[in-house]
Amino acid sequence: MHLMKWLYPGMGFKRWLFVFALGTLLVGLGAALIFNYKYIDSIEEAIFRFVYTWQGSYDYGFTVVAGVLASLVGSVLMLVATRHVIRSVITALMPEGTSARLVDLVYEKTRLSRGPSVTVIGGGHGLSVLLRGIKELTSNVTAVVTVADDGGSSGRLREELGIIPPGDLRNCLVALADTEPLMEKLFQHRFEGASNLAGHSFGNLFLAAMAEVTGDMETALRESSKVLAVKGRVLPASKESVRLDAILEDGTVVEGESRIPEVPGRIRRVRLFPQDVAPVPSALEALRTADAIILGPGSLYTSIMPNLLVRGVADELRKSHALKIYICNVMTQPGETDGYTASMHAEAILKHAGRGTIDFMLVNNTPISEALRAQYAAQGIYPVAVDEEAINALGIGFVAADIISQADAVRHDPDKLSRNVMRMIYDFRVT
Repeated sequence: MHLMKWLYPGMGFKRWLFVFALGTLLVGLGAALIFNYKYIDSIEEAIFRFVYTWQGSYDYGFTVVAGVLASLVGSVLMLVATRHVIRSVITALMPEGTSARLVDLVYEKTRLSRGPSVTVIGGGHGLSVLLRGIKELTSNVTAVVTVADDGGSSGRLREELGIIPPGDLRNCLVALADTEPLMEKLFQHRFEGASNLAGHSFGNLFLAAMAEVTGDMETALRESSKVLAVKGRVLPASKESVRLDAILEDGTVVEGESRIPEVPGRIRRVRLFPQDVAPVPSALEALRTADAIILGPGSLYTSIMPNLLVRGVADELRKSHALKIYICNVMTQPGETDGYTASMHAEAILKHAGRGTIDFMLVNNTPISEALRAQYAAQGIYPVAVDEEAINALGIGFVAADIISQADAVRHDPDKLSRNVMRMIYDFRVT
């Protein structure tokens, strides 16, 4: 019954199916003529009779030529028909405005599908930067995203609707999306004014609505991925509502992710409340099956650590035979990593998640311009020093590369970052 639907009026298939069938018949006829198959004696005799009448003698070579011509015409008809059928399907499925040729689209999709399986752990702006670049190199990417955010629009929706914060999840969806620029602008649009909607992004509201409709944020993300044509998957680390607390060196406990950078004092460790938080099973599975697991980039204590504190995540990370790479921040972060070197970033991760969670670090080796140094220093922000010996003492290898852009601020560059990450995966991954 489903097959008959292809013959519905207006779909443009029937004519090309007929052409394809005609081409198939001609190819068969041509082959029969070439190899003198006896089951078409009547056609062959008619051709011989025509040749004899025309030339006065039998010439088998003429039937070979006729067979070749028939096969060529049939093959051309089959190719034309196949091309139009495929184009009809692709045109119906591709977003409007897509200008790439069909062969290029197929090649690109095939190339990306053969890329390594990469699982990225983190949150915030840094994670979305990496995803923007890595989606151009592999479509087998899974983002495991923190759910501890309690500020801004995400915090308000979390409190009012009882859902996990959608902000970081939205950013990752948009970063992995292969859709029209207008759709991206729509998802990132933030309402202004003095209404109750002020400060909310459309994407956050969309995910909140989708979670209510589907009954589950994981399902909401999966369905939203179809809308945005996402390359890969976006998964929350947990579907439970959690709070991130920081214990400072002096024993002070700071409750809430958004408050941690605001309270002065060095962080000794962070914890989740409640402590025994159930993971998303598919997130653990993504860690088990990955060729490479990437931590960061992003805020050390408020974007990366919350994921590692979810039950089972650190265990799977330690047991994994994948290549485990930590992308170190380029600049220190006030209230979180003041005065931290690269090795201190890595040491904090090992302290929370255990040995064996990092194989290599990727650090920046491009000098920061004097103008930007002065600009950041006024805010108490400084370049992260790369202390090579201390990194090696932790049993961690490292790769130094140019991974930043310095247009108006110091940022990880999506293309530079993803290329260097993929180079490390191909050079160092365990097979």
